[in-house]
Amino acid sequence: MKALFIAYNQAYNDEIVDLLAENRQRGYTRWTDIQGKGNFNGIPRLGSHAWPEMNHAVLVMVEDEKVSKLLSELKAKDEASPDLGLRAFVWNIENFY
Repeated sequence: MKALFIAYNQAYNDEIVDLLAENRQRGYTRWTDIQGKGNFNGIPRLGSHAWPEMNHAVLVMVEDEKVSKLLSELKAKDEASPDLGLRAFVWNIENFY
């Protein structure tokens, strides 16, 4: 089992939720209105007058065999609109109930 953490521009929200549903990932935890600045292009998302956009994030538990496909689809989405910003991270889950 893996934990997939996806941080993304708020404009992606419906697309990310749809992508998870298409891959039969029902359960997730989502955080909204997250501030941050990407480490590649560094475009701030601060919800301020100067930088009004915000980010969202999703944490989803994924079976090992589904991780590659999800990451590939997320990467394609990011490459199609690189200015929006989307990052995905995978962590090993050792125990859960």
